[in-house]
Amino acid sequence: MRWSALLAVLFIGVQIGHSSAAENQKKYGPGVTDGEILIGQTIPYSGPNSAASGAVKGQNAYFDMLNKKGGINGRKIRIISLDDGYSPPKTVEQTRKLVEQEEVLAIVGAIGTPTGLAVQKYLNTKGVPQLLQTTGMSRFNAPKQFPWTTPFFFPFKLEGALYAKYIRDHMPNAKIAVLSPNDDLGKEYLAGFREGLGPSADSMIVKALTYESSDPTADSQIATLMASGADVFFNVSLGKFAPQTIRKSRELNPRMTMIVPSGSTSVGSTLQPAGRDNAKGLIAGLWFKQPFSKDWANDNGVKEYLDLLREHLPGADPDNITYMLGTMIAQITEIILRNCGDDLTRENVLKQATNLKDVSLPMTLPGVRLTNDPADYNMLRQIMLARFDGEQWVPFTDALTVE
Repeated sequence: MRWSALLAVLFIGVQIGHSSAAENQKKYGPGVTDGEILIGQTIPYSGPNSAASGAVKGQNAYFDMLNKKGGINGRKIRIISLDDGYSPPKTVEQTRKLVEQEEVLAIVGAIGTPTGLAVQKYLNTKGVPQLLQTTGMSRFNAPKQFPWTTPFFFPFKLEGALYAKYIRDHMPNAKIAVLSPNDDLGKEYLAGFREGLGPSADSMIVKALTYESSDPTADSQIATLMASGADVFFNVSLGKFAPQTIRKSRELNPRMTMIVPSGSTSVGSTLQPAGRDNAKGLIAGLWFKQPFSKDWANDNGVKEYLDLLREHLPGADPDNITYMLGTMIAQITEIILRNCGDDLTRENVLKQATNLKDVSLPMTLPGVRLTNDPADYNMLRQIMLARFDGEQWVPFTDALTVE
């Protein structure tokens, strides 16, 4: 089965509502012509989270394939992707350039929580869609306050609460150490985690520390946490800090149960650098298939994804899931733009982006379906808990729906 056949499935149940006037008359916003749709994004090609830039390569690979097939309704997709170094001031500068000089239709698939927050008010004031920001922070799902912003990731607060519930149910006497980035993302994970523990949070969490994205390492924090008497470690480390902290904590306390966020589950960019032996036994939430897993070797979605990498991103490591997340962003973007028809105004792009219904992507896990509406922009609500066995992630729950 080819991508075109798979994509046909994606549109089942996707509701589109164009008026007869919109169907018969072309309406274009900035960045749109009869032959092209121009979108923009800021990406940390440099800086502490540069590993996340693989997502852009996945988007480019998918759009390259799509453009060679004629694009969307005869229009090819072009992305202008600028480096912000994961620095909010640089994000502001680059985003203004995309909007005011390049005149893109929308900002799509930009990476990061602090960087996205830095330009959220600006984009909403300008009426520019800030779509599929790769973050699960609740402020990116605030339709009343920021109607032009939508997220693409499992909500951090819900994910933190899910891990806490697992600990509470299965390790009620646990002593917990927590490490998180000293930013809004880290605070949101920790808030959800504490809520999930409930009244026992203060007694169960014996030590909680943070790191700065500018720190060279978090070794000193890890040493303190590993000496705290904890037997469970909620390690909310991302980017370069994820493999560092996994490796260091295993060196100091190899028997401690460790939970990591879904954003740190990539074998290629996180677990391999940490050392597979060090990563063995990690627990995390998953909502996407693992392309390197033997369990998915015969899955059509995985086969087509691997074919995409071979043809349009040669040399890419399929163990690096950032590429896969990028293709997912591109697929959702295609659905949104295709549903716009010839009404490619910013207003209609936002309308289609916030009315997705029961969408299943080739690389989402069975039971995980993307749905949102104008009152709740979050698309992801199902997640499975999995354990890394040294080679692959092995789910040990069914898809859990969290609200």
